[in-house]
Amino acid sequence: MHSKTNITPMKKVLGLGNALTDILLQVSEDDVRELGLAKGSMNLIDIDQAQAIQRCFAHVRKTMVAGGSAANTINAIAAMGGKSALIGKLGADDIGVFYRSDLIKNGALPMLLQSHLMSGCCTVLITPDGERTFCTYLGASADLKPDDIGKDAFRGFDIFHIEGYMVQNHNLIEKAVCLAKEEGMIVSLDLASFNVVNENYDFLHYLVDNYVDIVFANEDESYAYTHCQPDEAVKTIAKECEMAIVKVGKRGSYITDGDMVEHIGAITSNCLDSTGAGDLYAAGFLYGIADGLDMRRCAEIGTLAAGRVVEVVGTKLSDDTWEEIKRLCALYRGFHHMLFT
Repeated sequence: MHSKTNITPMKKVLGLGNALTDILLQVSEDDVRELGLAKGSMNLIDIDQAQAIQRCFAHVRKTMVAGGSAANTINAIAAMGGKSALIGKLGADDIGVFYRSDLIKNGALPMLLQSHLMSGCCTVLITPDGERTFCTYLGASADLKPDDIGKDAFRGFDIFHIEGYMVQNHNLIEKAVCLAKEEGMIVSLDLASFNVVNENYDFLHYLVDNYVDIVFANEDESYAYTHCQPDEAVKTIAKECEMAIVKVGKRGSYITDGDMVEHIGAITSNCLDSTGAGDLYAAGFLYGIADGLDMRRCAEIGTLAAGRVVEVVGTKLSDDTWEEIKRLCALYRGFHHMLFT
């Protein structure tokens, strides 16, 4: 007969990211080329460029959602039943009010500062193959400064997740990871985009080698970071941290904790829009870490979440889909605790 044991409380996840409202547009590959953009890239634009792009696609149907990479992850963790919060910065405008309300509605804690600048937005150009090209006006989110964050923000949290789009602010990121480590937190980083990796190559290696425990990358990002193919890249990244994950789209993902590399197959999905796939993979994985699950089960939860979000335009899943994901989480949680009871 099994003896009773206390179930360890779920760890709390704190995210740091650009508080951006996503404007999703379904366009052609010619549209992307005519703007002089590399398909699949992340492009920082100013307010004039943002307005010009909006005029260019005024005839295209728009979907607007509160987004940002870390926010997508934090919202999804809350939707799975986890405890999560987001640090970011917004303007004193209607978009800022909408953004804060959306976090609260999703069950996440908004730790959002206010700026004199307009709230940021990200125009996402989605081509028929589901690939996304980002045109990002950072606005207030770029106004987040090292002095805006202190140790109090990190107290009570166990995992600190950073979106790679933030690493261009080297001073902010280094202060944040130092504070997180002083609080004994696990630090997770999503590499975000191959051009972000290329532009911050030395700093990213320094950051991962000294502060980061978990690294998420897709195929292009891992190649930019290691100059290796995915199955080798994941091993190379893991030499600098505790766990590495390289996502390879329809072929699934490679994961390792520095020992054996495992391949996790993708689920069958009807891909309409890959927006948020990596963010929700990270959410599922970090939810599993927060619940004390082994790496493979963490990756399987992430794989299910990513596979479902590509079937919708944007990152908002139906209640039925969240219930499906939560059932898998509960199954793994029950199995895990049965083993240790």
